[in-house]
Amino acid sequence: MLLKHPQLQTYTGIHIAGIEGKRFDIVIQNGRFTSVVEAQTQDELQHEQQDPSYQELWISPGIIDLHTHLAWTDFDHADQLKRDSLEIETMQAEAFAATLRTGVTTARDAGGILPSTIRHLVSHYRQPLRVQTSSEMLGAADAKGIKHLEKRLTDIYATGAGWIKIMATGGLGAPTEKVTDPNFTEEEFAFIVSHAHTHQKKVLVHTWGGVTIDWSIAARVESIEHGMFLTGDQAGRLAESGVAFVPTTSIYRIAADPKGVLALNPVICERAARAADAHASAIGYAKRAGVRLGFGTDYATPSLHGYNLQELDTLADYGLTRAEAWKSATQDAAEILGNGHELGRIAEDYIADAVIFAADPYQAQNADQLRKSIVTVITGAQETDLI
Repeated sequence: MLLKHPQLQTYTGIHIAGIEGKRFDIVIQNGRFTSVVEAQTQDELQHEQQDPSYQELWISPGIIDLHTHLAWTDFDHADQLKRDSLEIETMQAEAFAATLRTGVTTARDAGGILPSTIRHLVSHYRQPLRVQTSSEMLGAADAKGIKHLEKRLTDIYATGAGWIKIMATGGLGAPTEKVTDPNFTEEEFAFIVSHAHTHQKKVLVHTWGGVTIDWSIAARVESIEHGMFLTGDQAGRLAESGVAFVPTTSIYRIAADPKGVLALNPVICERAARAADAHASAIGYAKRAGVRLGFGTDYATPSLHGYNLQELDTLADYGLTRAEAWKSATQDAAEILGNGHELGRIAEDYIADAVIFAADPYQAQNADQLRKSIVTVITGAQETDLI
C-alpha cells in the first residue's frame, strides 16, 4: 500500500529498524514526523498485543537510490528509439510505481530524465517519487575544449537539473584495457566541476578507477560512482576529502550472468564479471578508510525497477554489515543529496518518507524476503513539492 502525504497517522508500539529492545509511539501530521517517543510500559504493550487486530510492525526511513535511470526503457538506447512516445511514457510511469513499491521514496536519476518529465509523471500518473536529476550526461563526445563544455553546461542548467554527471571513463562498452582511461583532459574535468559548483550544482562522476578518481578528490566532487578499481590509497584520500562513494555493486553481478534478466552478450558479461570481482576489494578499502558510502543501483529497465533492494544483498556480500548497508541507503544517502536535515531518519520534524515492514528488515535473509515483508510505503511530500 502507498500512503501519500498523510494528514494524520499514528503507530503505537512500533519498532524502529536498527534499534533493538525498544518500541516507539510515532505520530505523522501533514507529511512530517511530529512525535517520536519511546513507547508505553511493557504491561500496556502486552495488553495491546492481545487485541486480535494487533500486528507487530517495524518502520524504516524510506530508501534513497542515488543512482538510477528512470527514463530508460531498454538496456540499449537504440531499442528505446524504436518505441513510440506514449509507450515510453507509460513505461517510465511504471518505473516510478515499481520503485516506490520496493520502498524507494527518493531517487537521484543519474542521467536520462528531465525535470519536466518528472513533473509530468508525478502530476499525470500520481506517482509521488522524489527525484533529483542530472539531465544529460557529459561524456567522451563532449571532450572538445572549454568553450564547448561551457555551452553544454549552460544548456543542462537550463533544464533545471541540480546535478552534473561526468562520464569520466568508459564502462561496460569499453575494452578492458582502456576502461580506466580518462574521457577528458584534466583541465576539462576541473573546468566542469568548477563551473558547476560556481552555479550551485552538485557533481557526480562515473569512473571505474584510475586518475579520474584522483581528479574527483582534488576537485571535491560530491560523489564518485562505480569505482570498482579504487585503490587503498585513494580510499584514504576519499575519506579525508569527504567525497562520497556510490559503488552500484549489484548491477555488475546481474550483467555478468549471460542467462540473467539482461541476457547480454558474452564480451559484456565478461567485463561485468571482472568489475564485480574488483568491487569487493574496493568496498573493503572504502570501509576500512571510513569513506561515506551511498546506496545506488544503476537500474534502468523494467526487469530491474522494483528490485532495488538487491543492492543491500550485494553490499552485505562484499563486507558491509546490515546496519552499514542500511545507513548507506538512508541517513548517508540523504546527506549525500544535501537533504540530511530532513530525510533519512525517523525523527521529529523530518519528512515522513518511510517503509512499514511486517518483520524486522535487519533480519531478512535476502532482498526478496525483505520486499515481501513491506506493508506500507509512506511518502511525506505533497504533489506540489515534487513538481
